Amino acid sequence: MIYRVTINNNVYEVEVEEGKASLLRTEAAPQAVAAAEILEAPTSEAAFNPAAASGGEAEGAFTAPMPGVVIDILTAKGRRVKKGDPIMIIEAMKMENEVSSNQNGTVVEIFVSRGAQVKTGDPLILIN
Repeated sequence: MIYRVTINNNVYEVEVEEGKASLLRTEAAPQAVAAAEILEAPTSEAAFNPAAASGGEAEGAFTAPMPGVVIDILTAKGRRVKKGDPIMIIEAMKMENEVSSNQNGTVVEIFVSRGAQVKTGDPLILIN
């Protein structure tokens, strides 16, 4: 699928397939954070491990570990979180799955809202 994502007033066109994401083009030069880093999809090993979902290059960028519905966001932009703090709850197959932070830091961006339908690898939150 191809998505148009706006980050810091820069528009990125990104193609996302299971297991990978590719930056196709941008309408403005990226400044602080490259869209390809934020949208990097987890490997199959990391697909059900929120701690590993951030990937090596984009530390703190959490992607959906499974398809489901965001039923609660347990943090807010600008809030400090500690490793292990719950940050989001995703309902999948009638089960609530808690996504926890794998690092200490500050929530920089939340890419979804309550009720959002997410697919495996969709960007959820950025912590730096």
